[in-house]
Amino acid sequence: MSVRINPDQCIACTTCVVHCPVAEATPNFLGPRMIGPAYERFRLLGLAEDPSLHYCANCKNCDISCPHDVPVSSINMLARAEQCKKQRPGLRDWVLAHGELQARWLRLIPAGLKNFGMLNPVTRAVLDALGIDKRAPLPRFASQTFRQQARGFRQSGQNRKVVFFPGCYVDVYDPRTGLDMLWTLNRAGYEVIVPDEFVCCGLPMVANGFWQDARANAERNLATLARWREQGIPIITGCPSCALMFRTELPEFFPDLTEKHGLTPLEDAQEFLLDCVERGELRLESENRASLPELRVIYHAPCHLRAQGNGLPGLELMRRLPGVASRNADAGCCGISGSYGFKKEKYAIAQDIGATLFRTVRESGAHVAVSECGTCRVQILHGSELPCLHPVSIVRQRLEALNPA
Repeated sequence: MSVRINPDQCIACTTCVVHCPVAEATPNFLGPRMIGPAYERFRLLGLAEDPSLHYCANCKNCDISCPHDVPVSSINMLARAEQCKKQRPGLRDWVLAHGELQARWLRLIPAGLKNFGMLNPVTRAVLDALGIDKRAPLPRFASQTFRQQARGFRQSGQNRKVVFFPGCYVDVYDPRTGLDMLWTLNRAGYEVIVPDEFVCCGLPMVANGFWQDARANAERNLATLARWREQGIPIITGCPSCALMFRTELPEFFPDLTEKHGLTPLEDAQEFLLDCVERGELRLESENRASLPELRVIYHAPCHLRAQGNGLPGLELMRRLPGVASRNADAGCCGISGSYGFKKEKYAIAQDIGATLFRTVRESGAHVAVSECGTCRVQILHGSELPCLHPVSIVRQRLEALNPA
């Protein structure tokens, strides 16, 4: 595991506190400066952990706002790892951390039966007693995973290749987005490779305290990525949290593994598609544009995308589309933070955090909301009742309308 981060990098300016959505929403969290760098000094003296540590959502807004680049969230996550070594997380947190594994175990059960089993009132009451709030918008299993459907997706005539890391949410719950990604990349002239060896990036496991499981997944993924990296094939993902895990978290949390296999940052799929547009590989214009009705879109930038500092390529991509009026919501965190907002003691906090965004979406007059993050999309639909799609789905819809078969 990573060596401890020096807390003296923090100058106690409290900028992170001002930008922390959790500290604003609840007094149960002492704030990122106190629980991060300030309390780290007590940890180094061997003193007991502060109980409010587990209220950190790992949303990265503290890291984004810090003027001295202190990785406050990583200090918190590493402290949580030490805490979880002493007291293993409970069954509730295991369930929320291992969605992909559960999906593999249940793969032979029809989706309708799985969804009934997971979402019926009796099961939700049991899960509520376990600590997963019965009001939380648990996603539904897809009839087939994205990777199952991708095997039957016909790709022909492409002379360039790209490797796609789908992430758990797209693979298990939202294969439509993955298929839209395949369609769009094919249109740009790329054959898309989706390796079966990929497993969850490990971020849900880190956030819920299962570090050894995250380490095992990191070992497998980094070894797989290294093989494709050596072939010089681009590797992309449409999920900002997966990209952040490979770009920033793994080198901090498991430096020995990144030294062993090499670091392979995943490219943002929307940024990759923008480059395709610039190179003329993907055409977004058409003579049919005048006949298209206007599509009004409101866009939410996931916190884990903003933490990477590469702009808003998904929004820029949609702004290149004919007849699409795209507005940036710019209304803060949605509150879900992966599995954080599903937890009973944190559900109301998550709803409070996302309230400004939900109101902005409802009052926007948009036909659809858009965000790259799968759980952000679930939370936005839950809080605003407006359907929420991935940017690549908007790209496919518009291109198919411009060029009907």
